[in-house]
Amino acid sequence: MTIDFDKVVSRYGTNCAKWDGMAQVLGREMIALSVADMDLQAPPQVIERVTEMAKHGIYGYTDLFPPYYEAVQGWIKKAYDWEVPQEWIVFCPRIVQAVSLIIQNFTQPGDQVLIHTPAYQPVAKSVELNNRVLVESPLREVNGRYEIDFADMELRMQAGVKIVLLISPHNPVGRVWTRAELERIVSLCTKYDAYIVSDDIHADFIHEGHEHTIIGKISTEAEQRSFICTSPGKTFNLASLEIANIVIPNDQLREKFRHCLQQAGCHNPTFFAVPALEVAYTECDEWLEQLRGYITANIAWVNAYITEHMPELRVIESEGTYLLWVDCRAISTNEAELKQWIESDAKVSVSFGTGFEASGEGFIRLNIATPLPMLQEAFHRLYRAYPLKNS
Repeated sequence: MTIDFDKVVSRYGTNCAKWDGMAQVLGREMIALSVADMDLQAPPQVIERVTEMAKHGIYGYTDLFPPYYEAVQGWIKKAYDWEVPQEWIVFCPRIVQAVSLIIQNFTQPGDQVLIHTPAYQPVAKSVELNNRVLVESPLREVNGRYEIDFADMELRMQAGVKIVLLISPHNPVGRVWTRAELERIVSLCTKYDAYIVSDDIHADFIHEGHEHTIIGKISTEAEQRSFICTSPGKTFNLASLEIANIVIPNDQLREKFRHCLQQAGCHNPTFFAVPALEVAYTECDEWLEQLRGYITANIAWVNAYITEHMPELRVIESEGTYLLWVDCRAISTNEAELKQWIESDAKVSVSFGTGFEASGEGFIRLNIATPLPMLQEAFHRLYRAYPLKNS
């Protein structure tokens, strides 16, 4: 079965955060390379199963049964080589909800929570929205590759950090953390008695030459202080179905988290969520293999196009995710000027760097998980309006 990922499907009129939201502010003539969901249809098997469920016609309360847990266990073993007992798996609608609940219930107001920046903002904002102190440990760019500044991280942890929020692989810079880096994170969290909350939602998009390691696998110590957040949402483009699998090996932490979910009224998955997950995790390996190849080809196309037509731009090599972090400072270090070029003149919507941290000004994040014809049109537009085109 060959999947036609070049097929362009309009998302207007579907309450789409990415496209309808953009159109409301910027107009429908734009092309969106922004919000991190894919403009590619879910696997045919998932569409068929969801359609079948829709035709049933009774959309009552649902619950979790053994096939859900078995599907999650099987995926985690197959994808990450991690044996997870069924009882470690806790359903939560969204990873951001899980992060917020952990912050609310495992720290006190005023406690410090560390994240490496630039960073995915909904996770970072959950800290301050819950009246905790966000501690930013900036990543260092070394020879075009972002690295954790462990001296800086330790200095900040000495002040009493209670949780380290790890985005693995990292959004937006695309780093896939090595085992050695994860071991150093575990060592610091053990030394300063901090929990590890690892957002692994992009873990199924790891590029050639790199390997994703679940931080909970590093050691028993890592396992016992970790909350590992997984989901089929990015992998199979199911974000709005709202299903995440939070793996918590520590019995006490897990039972407390379950209680927090009940307090928040989170106890039933939506009608379509579990059937979609079960099919995605058990029947869609071939589709995912083709998708990964398509994303790899899209990244290669973008790199080649920029090299030929807009060489002043610098694409940070992506080790994972379907996102690209692009240095546009040769054009301008002023985000307003970049918006004039990209949004106003080229009619392309991207995620601008200051949305990930103040020092991100001059950078953009591109979502390339989109049909190639649409991606090509977006870049042709960028080139036609390129400020340095005739320099």
